Amino acid sequence: MAMNATQGAADEDGVMVEINTTPLIDVMLVLLIMLIVTIPIQTHAVKLNMPVGTPPKTDVPPEVVVVDVDFDGTVYWNNELVPDRAALEARLRQAAARPTQPELHLRPNRLVTYEHVAAVMASAQRLGLTKVGLIGSEGYMD
Repeated sequence: MAMNATQGAADEDGVMVEINTTPLIDVMLVLLIMLIVTIPIQTHAVKLNMPVGTPPKTDVPPEVVVVDVDFDGTVYWNNELVPDRAALEARLRQAAARPTQPELHLRPNRLVTYEHVAAVMASAQRLGLTKVGLIGSEGYMD
């Protein structure tokens, strides 16, 4: 009383059980191509107001403040020891309040942890210094 069905080949007396998926795949590919064609092209653009012309030349070179961070986290301001974090922030605040801000050149020691360097950079940014640069990175190139 069981039904005799063969899979794969159609015998004369057997029933074919497999479904023909070729038309389904063709329909799916056509729908996929239609979807790709109808989607509008997304252009991500950032509008920038770039300055026009050449900037005026300045005869006075900018003042440069070199901040060294030693291997143990001690900070030096132009080769002068800064005793604590509050003194460093006071100096950064004074530098940010000047009409022409000095360039802050941050020179970390090769062995210092990133925590100390990031703290100095975060303080400079929070207090409004905009001209901050890392120098001495040639020591990290191998």
